[in-house]
Amino acid sequence: MRYTPAGLPALDFRLEHESGIEEAGQQRQVKAAVKAIAFGSLAETLARQPIGSPWRFTGFLATPRNGKHPVLHVQSFQQD
Repeated sequence: MRYTPAGLPALDFRLEHESGIEEAGQQRQVKAAVKAIAFGSLAETLARQPIGSPWRFTGFLATPRNGKHPVLHVQSFQQD
């Protein structure tokens, strides 16, 4: 947990996904990771959740001014 210059709580974290799906008649394992960030009370709530537990996140993707990769700005989450 960190705080913005305005004193707003901010949590930087990484989301990981792993699943299997059929593609072109073959089973395929899919893995992906994306950087994420949450602000305010949402950040404080997320910081108390156990690492590795399944969740469903909603938000939007944005590329930081000084970055190359998109970051998911989390606006809500629920246990999956």
